[in-house]
Amino acid sequence: MSDETPATTRHLRVVRGEPTPEELAALTAVVSAAGSGSADAAPEPPRRGRWSDPAGTHRQPWRHGPGGWRAALR
Repeated sequence: MSDETPATTRHLRVVRGEPTPEELAALTAVVSAAGSGSADAAPEPPRRGRWSDPAGTHRQPWRHGPGGWRAALR
């Protein structure tokens, strides 16, 4: 073993131009924030559409008053 520091692995590489250290720090912060949020978040369960919803087969009371005829058809 030697007393030298281990070589750092570069994950980002500048292909064109000469960015300032502040620009590199901003880019690193944005990329690390974008990558860290997606790994911890659980995927949302799929939503059931109203067409296949079994609650639509249950009878509902008829509505009286204005617009009641629309509810009778649903």
